[in-house]
Amino acid sequence: MAPAIELENLRKTFRVTERAHGLAGSLRALFVRRTREVVAVDDLSFAIAPGERVAFVGPNGAGKSTTLKILSGILQPTAGRVRVLGLEPGRERTRLAYRIGAVFGQRSQLWSHLPAADTFDLLARIYELEPAEYRRRRDDLVASFEIAQVVEKPVRQLSLGERMRCELVASLLHRPEILFLDEPTIGLDVVAKATIRDLLRERGRLDGCTILLTSHDTGDMESVCERVLVIHHGRLLLDRSLATLRRGFIAKKRVSVVTEEVELRVDLPGVRRLPSASHRTELEVDLDVIGVDRVVAAIVAGARVLDLSVEDPPMEEIVSAIYAGAARSVSRA
Repeated sequence: MAPAIELENLRKTFRVTERAHGLAGSLRALFVRRTREVVAVDDLSFAIAPGERVAFVGPNGAGKSTTLKILSGILQPTAGRVRVLGLEPGRERTRLAYRIGAVFGQRSQLWSHLPAADTFDLLARIYELEPAEYRRRRDDLVASFEIAQVVEKPVRQLSLGERMRCELVASLLHRPEILFLDEPTIGLDVVAKATIRDLLRERGRLDGCTILLTSHDTGDMESVCERVLVIHHGRLLLDRSLATLRRGFIAKKRVSVVTEEVELRVDLPGVRRLPSASHRTELEVDLDVIGVDRVVAAIVAGARVLDLSVEDPPMEEIVSAIYAGAARSVSRA
């Protein structure tokens, strides 16, 4: 089966003007403009199979949004080969637009002074959807995303969470084969984020569409995606399944213990006590020093345990460790 997305040695550079300092510098800039080249994407290669849900993560300036814009045909690559659904995005943008959807968390495709329902009707015309099929698809999405109560309100009156659900419905109306998501939960509260993540995961499963998601929120990555691409300074740093990424970068475990004793004391090498409460003790175990089985055995032998759980550290710590490793590699180069 051909990849849904395929990049080979993708490179994108921009020419930026260097601002001169002082009055003399500003006067010189009127006649001689100095520019420099900025590399946004540097020799980037990867492939994504149809139906995969992939997180595309990296620090600010890593090249994530630039790559998404190239994949959707908004930007032309400087060099390299790009194929999306067998099409070359920059040259076949119109054909590609009928087969992809995109949600950019900081930009809206909805008309702010109109109800979202009106934008849906307009998009149905743009995508040349058959009226009866459009109405069935619209009603299904409106019900799934629970926006029936807000879809007739002007978009400017909606909360951010309500607007984002409408944005997603607008992007899914034409049954896209690929959905590009750039920071889809930015600015949302915890409840709204959880709702959007659940909807994206479920809709990806039902429609079978390929999802490429960029986000600084590791909760998006964990909840929606199965595979992670980590980009740093425009280059691909890691390409792993989410489960493999966790195993490869977990050097510590979190142990939470509830005991009959008010305070639990564990004096073992490689074990650090985290902020705890009465009867509940939180421990961090360094797996390079001691096995978690030895820690658990010591706890059970020395206290009356009511509850005990062993968990991985938050995904934020894993991603931070990846970035830190990348920074060290760059500094040594």
